[in-house]
Amino acid sequence: MPSAFLPSDFDPKRPVVLIAGRGHYPVITAAAIRASGVPLRLIAMDDETELPLINSFPAGERVTLNVGQIGKMLDALKNFGAGYALMAGQVKPKKLFHGLTPDLKAAAILFSLKRRNAETIFGAIATEIEKLGVKLLDARAFIDDQMATPGNMAGPKLPTDPEYLEHGIHIAREIARLDIGQGCVVRKGTVLAVEAFEGTDDMLRRAGTFKTDETLFVKTVKTRQDFRFDVPVFGLRTLATMKEAGITAAALEAGKVIILEKPAVLKQAKDWGIALHGF
Repeated sequence: MPSAFLPSDFDPKRPVVLIAGRGHYPVITAAAIRASGVPLRLIAMDDETELPLINSFPAGERVTLNVGQIGKMLDALKNFGAGYALMAGQVKPKKLFHGLTPDLKAAAILFSLKRRNAETIFGAIATEIEKLGVKLLDARAFIDDQMATPGNMAGPKLPTDPEYLEHGIHIAREIARLDIGQGCVVRKGTVLAVEAFEGTDDMLRRAGTFKTDETLFVKTVKTRQDFRFDVPVFGLRTLATMKEAGITAAALEAGKVIILEKPAVLKQAKDWGIALHGF
């Protein structure tokens, strides 16, 4: 089995279709799937998916579409003879709510939702995908080596009291439970900032406007996280934002937070003296 996050009945002969958003996450996932020898196809998003990734697929093994073209996406899955689909990479949150031009299938999905957020929208899309007999995979599949692990991963030990770490974990889990965000910044038992619609980087910059000695960034997942989409990611950009904000420690939930380009992130964290800890 090429990944611990694959279903036990996974058939490596059936094609996996990568539904790719923005960033390096889909690039790393595509490379890992290819290395495992599993047939791979691509559904790319206009103005989101990186062009080099798109161009790495032959024309007959890729489709590019607008975020709102759900019908076209479902047709592509059928045409590719997909056994599995995997969502990797973000779509800009505002695209889900502003400037979206839905096709008939997307309009029907949106009309059916009483509560519209990333989880409900992607959950409804996942249901449509699985109606085709296509299994939507855990978004951590194939990238086991990119996951946060328990204990100190890089840099010095956490510069904060264990009780303050537990406080940060509690706050992060509570805001995740309430579907506000998946991270927070705390300092000595005080909440400096919580992540909401603006995203992680803006939250870190906001927290950096306060006193930052012994501050801790905590990243977790929702209580009932659907790991088929919206899996939290920590990468070089977030690390650089921490440095810019003067935040020198992060606690990431082990086995649940993805550390993109993990070797490079750990090396850079060590060089900058930023503590990365898995809990």
